[in-house]
Amino acid sequence: MEILAHTLWTTAGVRKINAVSKKRGKLYRMNMFFTAFWGVFPDLFAFTIPFLISFYKVVIGQQEFGSFATRHQVADGFNLSHTLYQYSHSLVIWIIVFIFLILILRRPPWVILGWALHILIDIPSHSLAFFPTPFLFPISEYRFPYGVAWSNYWFMIINYGALLIVWGTILIKKYTRIQKLDKFI
Repeated sequence: MEILAHTLWTTAGVRKINAVSKKRGKLYRMNMFFTAFWGVFPDLFAFTIPFLISFYKVVIGQQEFGSFATRHQVADGFNLSHTLYQYSHSLVIWIIVFIFLILILRRPPWVILGWALHILIDIPSHSLAFFPTPFLFPISEYRFPYGVAWSNYWFMIINYGALLIVWGTILIKKYTRIQKLDKFI
């Protein structure tokens, strides 16, 4: 899935978790900004450095701008992305980092649940043909074989339709709550 959808799903999840925590009287609230950052972190980690290297090659004239934008060039020029992608899209690596941070911080770093959500969303939304999600790396090379490419138009319609319903519900509830408060003022 692409970065905008990951951000919208992550922030919707944080809003729900915070609302449930508030109802149950929990004191901890997840920070929406940092959780959203961790929700897009796997893609930023995998693609930012290779993108900057490729962009630098365009600037200094080692690569043409037209070839920079094509999918073929991305596949050929971003070999580093494939390596970084394995680490940033692995639930095994995520668990290791999560446990390591618990030991250092002496509390669970709940904001990095955005990273785990990113991986879980990517498993079924990536086909084997283009960046299949290596969620068991380095333990196994298994990739989910029934994934659907998130770039398919019908998948995008369903995904953003579902996001529209989720965020519409969030905004309607928020607006209704504000209207109820106005009646008491």
